[in-house]
Amino acid sequence: MSGFMKTTSIRSSSSNASSGNASSGRPADMPAFYGILSGGGENDSVPPLQGYWRFAWQGRHGANSLMFEQRAVVVNLGLFGALLLASVIYLSLGSVKVAPMAVLQALFGNADMMASFVVQELRLPRLAAAVSTGAAFALAGILMQTLARNRLATPGIIGIDNGATAFAVASIVGVGFSIAPPAMALAGATTAAVLTFGLAAGSGTQGYRFIVAGIGVGAVFGAVTQLMLARVAIDTANAAYPWTVGSLNARPSGALQLLMFGLALGLATAMALARSLTLLRFKDATASGLGVNVRRRRLEVLLLSVALTGLAVAVAGPVGMVGLIGPEIARSLSSSRSVPVLAATLAGALVMVLADLAGRTLLAPIEIPVGIVTAVVGGPWLLWILMRPQRSFT
Repeated sequence: MSGFMKTTSIRSSSSNASSGNASSGRPADMPAFYGILSGGGENDSVPPLQGYWRFAWQGRHGANSLMFEQRAVVVNLGLFGALLLASVIYLSLGSVKVAPMAVLQALFGNADMMASFVVQELRLPRLAAAVSTGAAFALAGILMQTLARNRLATPGIIGIDNGATAFAVASIVGVGFSIAPPAMALAGATTAAVLTFGLAAGSGTQGYRFIVAGIGVGAVFGAVTQLMLARVAIDTANAAYPWTVGSLNARPSGALQLLMFGLALGLATAMALARSLTLLRFKDATASGLGVNVRRRRLEVLLLSVALTGLAVAVAGPVGMVGLIGPEIARSLSSSRSVPVLAATLAGALVMVLADLAGRTLLAPIEIPVGIVTAVVGGPWLLWILMRPQRSFT
């Protein structure tokens, strides 16, 4: 699902179907469902489901029909257009302002040397980091929320962000070993997830016991991070600082490339799981009765969410509020027919780009870390979610 549905007919092999085809004016080798899809000889087409666009075509093995949810298409295109506009503004503004047309020329290599350097060397890599981390945090957030059937169950709130941060900081300050921050962040995210689910055993991923267990795990990992920073030299602590507040200023290039690859793979996997995600919003018995292997799908969704969180933290540090804001924006714009996976990913990228732009420009030349900006916005948003009547998943 996730905005589209596809149906494929089967070829009729009975002689009665063949004679029926001839009597209705259809060729003998035309599929039996052709009359349903196109309306037979009397009607050119059967109207699609309300709120959907349908594209039908005659394939080699029968008639096919692909349906797109109109609202999902409009929302996704709107968010994508807003992200493109925000990206141009992001590349234009800063200590050195570049005109929007000069930005476009610099992207294609037709601008002057100064504009090309500012856009391509200084701002474009940071923009790529903002888009990738925001998309990864939001995608991980909506996956975890769907898994737990709880709008508060984002990786940032249930402690996965803090676990990844603690392990990444440990790799920087050198607590007895030296492993690359991306690998350590993945290990920390996995450890935090295992602890949270283990402490919430008996209640599953639903209810506030799961949320409270995650908050407790996150608090422990946060304290461990502060303890490690307090016991090292000031220069080492400063090097690890971006991983404690969330910043795109000291992004490691290797971690960014790994994140971009993981995000592409993770988004494709999430889109492939879209139908299962929609059914997982129901009770386990209902989802299982509709053909979903609930235990297997839950494990796949959990691993995907943890991996995306770990990779994003390795680039930007804990900016978990994006995982809360992005999915909420997507849900407010989308219908409740399916899980808005793509819309949440685009919304998260948009939020991160705008937050980092605000952090760079509001108090220039002083730069506010993007994690602080999203926390300032996400705090009131969290309170609004708690006070607002919950929208049913079913």
